[in-house]
Amino acid sequence: MRKVIVSMNITLDGYMAGPNGELDWHFECWDPQMGEQLARELSKADTILLGRVTYQAMAGFWPGKTSNPLCAREDYAYAVMMNHHQKAVFSRRLQKADWSNTIILKDEIEEGMLRLREESNGQNKNIIIYGSGRLVTALIKLEMIDEYQLWIHPVLIGKGKPFFGKYFDQQDLQLLSSTTFPSGVVLLHYQVLH
Repeated sequence: MRKVIVSMNITLDGYMAGPNGELDWHFECWDPQMGEQLARELSKADTILLGRVTYQAMAGFWPGKTSNPLCAREDYAYAVMMNHHQKAVFSRRLQKADWSNTIILKDEIEEGMLRLREESNGQNKNIIIYGSGRLVTALIKLEMIDEYQLWIHPVLIGKGKPFFGKYFDQQDLQLLSSTTFPSGVVLLHYQVLH
């Protein structure tokens, strides 16, 4: 069964976005080495799992990135993968998906995830989740998260949308690796102990 990995940018005080979904704090710390690491992690996956809100934001950004002559070299490989990987979106409201290689899952999360995890196309690559806080919380409750890649940014915003809410039981984690980037961002890679 394929691993499900959450990759999330988080402020030092535990928020994944500002009160109105602001991500400006995230872009201020981004550096080329982080882009290279993100591309390495995405190359180990073949499916990007998203909630509707995150999907709509990304679908409005990534499709035009590879044709933009100002796209940084270190971002180009990542943009190509974002556009070519399968995207799976859990949504009952989304009626059509314009971003290439997107499937909309209207069934219950547990049922849809079991099916996704069993698909392998002979490669057995990971499923990676970006953003999508409500979906991640649902998957935590269902004990369907295998690993976390937490990108901790050296910024405090004081209020916003917390990544880890109060809606699930304790999870024990084992640190697999930590990487510090020149921008001060620290990537903590944890395995969930089931």
